[in-house]
Amino acid sequence: MIDLIAHNLAPIMFVTVMAMLLIGYPVAFTLAAGGLLFFVFGVELSHISSEIRLFWPLLQSHPERIYGIMYNDTLLAIPFFTFMGLILERSRMAEDLLDTIGQLFGPVRGGLAYAAVLVGALLAATTGVVAASVIAMGLISLPIMMRYNYNRGFATGTIAASGTLAQIVPPSLVLIVMADQLGRSVGDMYVGALLPALAIIGAYCLLVFAVTIVKPHWAPALPPETRTLGGGVTSLILLLAASVAVYFATYHTLFADMRSEVRLVWAATAATMFALTISLANRHLKLNILSRLAEQVVIVLIPPLALIFLVLGTIFLGIATPTEGGAMGATGALVLALVKRRLSFSVLKQALDATTKLAAFVMFILIGARVFGLTFYGINGNVWIEELLLALPGGEIGFLLTVTVIVFILGCFLDFFEIAFIMVPLLVPAAETLGIDLIWFGVILGINLQTSFLTPPFGFSLFYLRSIAPTKEWKDEVSGRILPAVKTTEIYKGAIPFIIIQFLMIILVISFPGLVTHYKQESTVNPDEVEINIPSFGGDGAGGPGFGLPGALGGSPFGSPPATQPATQPATQPATQPTNQNDGSEQENNGLQLPGLGGLPPLGTPPNDASEETPPAQPSLPDLSQPPSFD
Repeated sequence: MIDLIAHNLAPIMFVTVMAMLLIGYPVAFTLAAGGLLFFVFGVELSHISSEIRLFWPLLQSHPERIYGIMYNDTLLAIPFFTFMGLILERSRMAEDLLDTIGQLFGPVRGGLAYAAVLVGALLAATTGVVAASVIAMGLISLPIMMRYNYNRGFATGTIAASGTLAQIVPPSLVLIVMADQLGRSVGDMYVGALLPALAIIGAYCLLVFAVTIVKPHWAPALPPETRTLGGGVTSLILLLAASVAVYFATYHTLFADMRSEVRLVWAATAATMFALTISLANRHLKLNILSRLAEQVVIVLIPPLALIFLVLGTIFLGIATPTEGGAMGATGALVLALVKRRLSFSVLKQALDATTKLAAFVMFILIGARVFGLTFYGINGNVWIEELLLALPGGEIGFLLTVTVIVFILGCFLDFFEIAFIMVPLLVPAAETLGIDLIWFGVILGINLQTSFLTPPFGFSLFYLRSIAPTKEWKDEVSGRILPAVKTTEIYKGAIPFIIIQFLMIILVISFPGLVTHYKQESTVNPDEVEINIPSFGGDGAGGPGFGLPGALGGSPFGSPPATQPATQPATQPATQPTNQNDGSEQENNGLQLPGLGGLPPLGTPPNDASEETPPAQPSLPDLSQPPSFD
């Protein structure tokens, strides 16, 4: 019995700890306690099973392992992006965006749903926090949708799904943690996730369009009396065209002497400042060259778009690291809140408190995962997981589908931090053995976790929306009507079409890896045509001076004669010395020639002019095995 337990200690530990997590015990303490408890068991059973490699002095490595977490610069991006998102949320940027984009799409059926999807994408690209996006949009857009008779299930599903875009749209916290656990660049993870994220946003908009065609009464257009900004889309299009013209003009003239990345940044900045200046001048100087709608759209949209470019644009262009981008984003959010006069001590304190709590939460989970990992690897748990996954049928595709199902199920119960810190390190060895690109693998896991946020009955996004949706009849202050409550079953039903889209996107990304692996920069250099010329350090075989070191250009440094040596060897050459069979063609075909260190012949070979000059006789060495003589 003891032998059986010792042999299967790894699966027993894994199942026990996962069961404790699913029951609801705190994650960090469960991981740490499980790791320490099974460490004791492992040490006591190590003399029975050779598979267990645990001993008491190994505990002394924990302080250094835990301290190493604090050295991880990548994880600094988490508090930066969290702080940025909370400042923007509390400065009511989401409210301004929803109101403006809702007015822009107001004449269109489903305009408020389109606005929810697009604002969800913008909030995801600026906040990176699901809870902030879902709660902000739920508080602002859900009452408006209900006021204008949107189907409650469709409205709640759109809001919940749009809020989960923060899981996959850069600068997602999920992608930061995933890149850290996979040992890959956060910038590569962001670039790889960009196309799938845009595809998901487009699929959401297509679903809204399909609903407006099949069920037009589910998503009516706003009535004319509610469009307070009026029309004027034509002036907005003309302003956008003028801004594009400014971009190309400055790119090819004013900033033509700069590097391409810097040119792009400054040209985009010039075009953005042109549009913002025209809009502000139109508002404050009463120029009347733009409609109120165009003016409001530009003034409201440009600050968050500029912040997105400040963060993501600098990362994609290689100007800043993700940590530096997060710091710039946090600074930019403070500046925006200050310009809008919405930055107060209370707002700053709330944002700092929430950021500190989240950062501490992540750090404690990481510490618990380190303690768990030391014990689990010490009992060959990683080998057990890898062999289990590699034994799955279907190879690479079978592995990805199985992992997708497992992570999806766990995502219904566990937070993505917990899954990333516990499961991902165990999956990486098997993925690398199968030759799976880890950025591709991380994006698949990110989309999967986004799906789990929407899945009833444990989807976190659904819980966030349920917490702010009306649970009983309420009076709309604008229309004066009594509106019904939102049922939990309506929220669940509304999420189902978006869950189907998510699953289809996972299948699409698995089927077409190029959607992610485009982050790799293809080399345009043919390695067969590369010629490496290394200058000689000595004689060049043509009488050039040497540094008195053996060998010559083209000759082997390990004892064979140089290429310029005659084929006829001196008669005094030892019989054991191999003759040079190289006629020069071998040196021509070698891709990399060793530098010549010439001047003297190779070690163990007499010089070419040995017949003319006799080297001095070597003195005989004393016999150290005999006592010294004093005669």
